[in-house]
Amino acid sequence: MVMVRPGKVAVVTSKVGKTLPEGEFIAERGQKGIWRSVLGPGKYRLNPYGYTVKIVDAISIPIGYVGVITSLSGTQAENGQFANKKQKGVRKDVLQPGLYYINPKEYKVDVLEVGINQVSLLGQSGSKVVTKARQLGQNEALNTLQSAVLQKQEAKRKDYFSRKSSSLMKYKRGKQVDFKAGRPLAKRAPAPLKEGEMNLSELVSFPSRDGFLISLDMTVEFELSPGSIASIFRRYGDLPAVVDKIILPQITSISRNKGSEYRAKDFIVGEGREKFQDDLTSALEEVLGAKGIKVYNALIRHVEVPDQIRQPIQQASIAVEQDLTNKERQNTARKLAELNTELSLIKQRGEQVLQETEKIKAEINADLGRQVARIQAQTLKKTAEIKKETAAIQANRVRVLGVARATALQKVDGERANGLALKTAVFNDSRAYTMWRFADSLNPDLKLNIIHAGEGTLWTDLKNTGFAGLGGAKLLQKQQ
Repeated sequence: MVMVRPGKVAVVTSKVGKTLPEGEFIAERGQKGIWRSVLGPGKYRLNPYGYTVKIVDAISIPIGYVGVITSLSGTQAENGQFANKKQKGVRKDVLQPGLYYINPKEYKVDVLEVGINQVSLLGQSGSKVVTKARQLGQNEALNTLQSAVLQKQEAKRKDYFSRKSSSLMKYKRGKQVDFKAGRPLAKRAPAPLKEGEMNLSELVSFPSRDGFLISLDMTVEFELSPGSIASIFRRYGDLPAVVDKIILPQITSISRNKGSEYRAKDFIVGEGREKFQDDLTSALEEVLGAKGIKVYNALIRHVEVPDQIRQPIQQASIAVEQDLTNKERQNTARKLAELNTELSLIKQRGEQVLQETEKIKAEINADLGRQVARIQAQTLKKTAEIKKETAAIQANRVRVLGVARATALQKVDGERANGLALKTAVFNDSRAYTMWRFADSLNPDLKLNIIHAGEGTLWTDLKNTGFAGLGGAKLLQKQQ
């Protein structure tokens, strides 16, 4: 049982099957040789007498890098051309960040940085290439695989450095000159390198237009894009080779050509150095851009000029700066005096403003009092007018009501009189009408008793009338 764990691939070599054609070593299933397809994570039952299995790491490409693929099998691709399917050579398509199960016997993967990198040419310690740092993820297993891939790439780069000619290294180092003592500088031990840093032997040194030797430190920011990195790798190789064969020679060549157009004084005075920096950046953008390398900045950080030219220029510059400083001090004193004058004026103006404010406040209060008094007088006048109108309305109301009552009384009593006249006219006799009114107004419950007197007196017949008792007697006495 063959166990292939995650992050690993199994390369199978078949001992049995059909023999491969001459020159071929990658086999398909059923052929003798190294299988083209690899076994991913899992369990496999393979006869150990028929197959040899070698477990290796998968290819994990970190973020900020791409994988340039070189095919190791097939017919050789034409010179200067990318390899197609079943051809040997560099492929055009690159691998983006991720995990890939690739047969290392069929393909070689070089992991190269993309994005912005830096190459620094240091006047005393050669040059240094700083590439972007690897971004670690949360998956520890992938981080381990990525570290393994980068370590392999770093080993290839160290091998490239070791194969460089030592005589060339010494020759380039020998161009460093101590301008103060007039002798070569002692070789300094290189500083420890961090991840993503490489040391190369190169510096920038050239004669100025007026014959003085100039040495400077420079940093160039450049970018290898994913779309052009395969073409750059096919022509020049890995990043150290690109920097060593293309970028550094162009930087030193262009800086020497451009620098020889400037005087030594121009590299000390800020404006001249800035113009040289702009010219250098434009030239590098044009030359390296044609090769697929984008340049962003060429920054001049330090310039070494011989003391015989630097000291007079520095002293002249110091004198100029001292004169400017004195002028600025005078300007400062004048400005300070003007400031004190302005402060006094401000204080005086502040007091004046306070007085004017008090005056305005008094005027506002007086005007407000006048307005309040006028409003109160207008209010009293309006109140009197309203009371007058109210009294007139009330008097008119009393008059109207009196007239209305009199008219109503007149009409009611007149109609009553008219009614009585009409009634009297109906009876045609006032006495008859009076008798009718008398009879009409009698109580309906009134009883009339006619008493016939018989033998005896009224008193003896009184009991027959129903007026018995003292009350009836009193009534009879009244009638009598």
